[in-house]
Amino acid sequence: MIIRWRRVGLVFGSLCIVGGVAIGILIGSRYSTALVPDLTRSPLRLCFIQVQGKQGSKMWGVIRHKSIRPAFSTIRHFSSAAKEMTVREALNSALDEEMSADPKVFLMGEEVGEYQGAYKISKGLLEKYGPERVLDTPITEAGFTGIGVGAAYYGLRPVVEFMTFNFSMQLLQRARTNSKQWKMVKLGSSSQEGSGAGIVGRTCSVLQDPMIDYPAIDHIINSAAKSNYMSAGQISVPIVFRGPNGAAAGVGAQHSHCYASWYGSCPGLKVLSPYSSEDARGLLKAAIRDPDPVVFLENELLYGESFPVSAEALDSSFCLPIGKAKIEREGKDVTITAFSKMVGYALKAAEILAKEGISAEVINLRSIRPLDRSTINTSVRKTNRLVTVEEGFPQHGVGAEICTSVIEESFGYLDAPVERIAGADVPMPYAANLERMAVPQVEDIVRAAKRACYRSVPMAAAA
Repeated sequence: MIIRWRRVGLVFGSLCIVGGVAIGILIGSRYSTALVPDLTRSPLRLCFIQVQGKQGSKMWGVIRHKSIRPAFSTIRHFSSAAKEMTVREALNSALDEEMSADPKVFLMGEEVGEYQGAYKISKGLLEKYGPERVLDTPITEAGFTGIGVGAAYYGLRPVVEFMTFNFSMQLLQRARTNSKQWKMVKLGSSSQEGSGAGIVGRTCSVLQDPMIDYPAIDHIINSAAKSNYMSAGQISVPIVFRGPNGAAAGVGAQHSHCYASWYGSCPGLKVLSPYSSEDARGLLKAAIRDPDPVVFLENELLYGESFPVSAEALDSSFCLPIGKAKIEREGKDVTITAFSKMVGYALKAAEILAKEGISAEVINLRSIRPLDRSTINTSVRKTNRLVTVEEGFPQHGVGAEICTSVIEESFGYLDAPVERIAGADVPMPYAANLERMAVPQVEDIVRAAKRACYRSVPMAAAA
């Protein structure tokens, strides 16, 4: 019995992966046109998948839908007075306002609905927009990522949430299909072949015999990122992949990876990484409105942190430009670049350096791809020194790309070797004391800035 159900489960998972993009295309092509003028008149129905085993066993998934609940027409407005807002609240408000403004926007992922999000980012959205636009999915990242990409092909604007970006690597390993048949049926319709219209009753054979390894990142890189180029601009993929990225606390090597450089190296993607609440609000709104696929890298440890938010940022029309960095603190002696949680560390380091007479300019990158090379090089030409900070691995990292850009464009302005601060070149340890040693700390940034300003003994001399 255990082997039997294990086999059925593997078949179901592999079918989700193989059929993900196809299902999304069918959904988008059938309903996206109707969604634009009036979402309430044309119900969006994702379909069930029926797996038929050798012994007649059946398994049903993916998501249940009945009818579309209309978006609230009233877009929230905030008072003109500045206020404090957590990053969690900023992300939630951005999702809420964009879903209210555009009926083509919908959210999908694990526990985003009934549980209101693993980190409560989607709190209240299910109640407001209904299960047709806030979709709880099975634990099959490759399956629902493919569904989202397929839906985006036909003009919908999915926001796909990963519980952590480490799960964007998830796949069904070595799942053998054994020539089984699968069928898509609309909710409430007959499961017999040939019944109904549209997607009802269509039957196809899945791949036979070869082992199937389809990770979610395959849909992001090979489908979402490359489709616009490969279609000569005929296909746009307006989709957002969002979730926590990088190290949290005590979650081990498999849940602590920073994917900024991974996705940042891929043409066709835009990669954003917010630091403050204003970043989170403005950049997520920009990502949802953008016609291209956007990877939105958040940080779990920042969700509960509060930041002051300007009256402008609280307006429902607020949006930050993609590809533009922000100078968080001006200085004249050394440039420090950072993104996400490391921006806070860089600002703390700048305060310490100021007490010792070193004026540090801190740049919040915000956008990993496209990278704001102009702002970085302009700053370096003023300060004549550079320190890059990231929590990812040092080899082929974001800092390495920044250093190369400065060497190529501003080498003659440098008065000291560039300094790179990054995570340790090892898998993330689980023990708290070792974990702290593996992630950059404020004191590491301070030491690097002092070396660049010749205020301390260089590492080579000390060794």
